[in-house]
Amino acid sequence: MPLERERQVIEATQGLPATAQSLANDLRDLGVEPGMPLIVHSSLSSLGWVVGGAQAVVMALAQAVGEEGTLLMPTQTGGLSEPSVWQNPPVPEAWWPIIREHMPAFDPGLTPTRGMGAIVETFRTWPGTLRSAHPQLSFAARGKLAGALLAGQTLNDGLGERSPLARLYDHDGWVLLLGVGHDNNTSIHLAEYRAHYPGKEQREYAAPVMIDGRREWTTYLDIQFVTDDFPAIGDAFAQATGLVAHGKVGQAQALLMPQRELVDYAVMWMGLHRGIHTDLMGEGTE
Repeated sequence: MPLERERQVIEATQGLPATAQSLANDLRDLGVEPGMPLIVHSSLSSLGWVVGGAQAVVMALAQAVGEEGTLLMPTQTGGLSEPSVWQNPPVPEAWWPIIREHMPAFDPGLTPTRGMGAIVETFRTWPGTLRSAHPQLSFAARGKLAGALLAGQTLNDGLGERSPLARLYDHDGWVLLLGVGHDNNTSIHLAEYRAHYPGKEQREYAAPVMIDGRREWTTYLDIQFVTDDFPAIGDAFAQATGLVAHGKVGQAQALLMPQRELVDYAVMWMGLHRGIHTDLMGEGTE
């Protein structure tokens, strides 16, 4: 965390700082149980000042699900993509050929996350954590079901039926939003693959990958992702089902919900509300 941001967090923290044990207690009070398969989306600064920072948060999450549970986090790397469509920030056109030729290929052990936060990056590098091999939409997992959740993810189905999101669905997983909103709720993307709505389309993506020991700039097709209606979907799901638990973890507002019911509801919602005029928004650095 940048020093000035940490100063702001210290000043905004009410009462005592959080610890790994206090966060684990808060997670249990929210409804996180031992044995849960749990996908986590998080913001470290939202928790207030934490003794031990991101390391303590990962320790708390691991304690909350226990040895029989599994933690899953998206470890996306949007920077490994076609530079001509970058917007956050854009780069000069003269740089595009150099980026395509020299961007290192995705490496599950080496490639850092981009824009995913300190908790995710700490989790990614934790000894024993596994990571899938998708160059832009990878996931990291540790625990009893880690291998099963990560197996089989493909380039052109990054968040769909052959993704860790679908395997989490198969295992009746749960979603934890820790200081972030439904716009970060990656599981809703699985519903995009399953839903039928006007204007749904594919687009071309590109990334450097290793194929037979050689780095190759590879193009592939996947769906055009939409995120602008995720908050509305999440709010409607909570109101319609009553299945979203609300609570405080540290100083963060936290939400806990069953993933299967969320995805099923989102499929229905998209079929009713998405249309040809939906504004399409890419993710990552594009």
